[in-house]
Amino acid sequence: MNSNITISTDKARLDVRLIHQFLSQESYWATNIPIETVQRSIDNSLCFGLYEDANQIGFARVITDQATFAYLADVFILADYRGRGFSKQLIAAVSAWPALQGLRRWVLVTRDAHELYTQFGFTALDQPELFMQRKREKPY
Repeated sequence: MNSNITISTDKARLDVRLIHQFLSQESYWATNIPIETVQRSIDNSLCFGLYEDANQIGFARVITDQATFAYLADVFILADYRGRGFSKQLIAAVSAWPALQGLRRWVLVTRDAHELYTQFGFTALDQPELFMQRKREKPY
């Protein structure tokens, strides 16, 4: 890991405005999400900030009971920092987090990052017929 790169679960270090800006304006999955919703999601999740020196450059959020299940969400690296291995460092840190070891199931949803996640053991659903969803088409 680059010596000036750190990954932290300290929510006090998170730049909520930066996270909101990325999710609401640059992501395909949370366009127009209100900042209040972003803050509530952070408050109720295990969050990982990726920092270069003191500047946040990436984020990942895990919704989990820390015993059996985890949903990996809102993973991003700022555009200026992509292609330098930071997403791998971030997912490696999330995957190695002590409270997330031994879980029965991890899930995530991605449109375009399958190659990244397969490096960490994620696969397509082996029994998609078991999964159901309740989805609002335009939640924000």
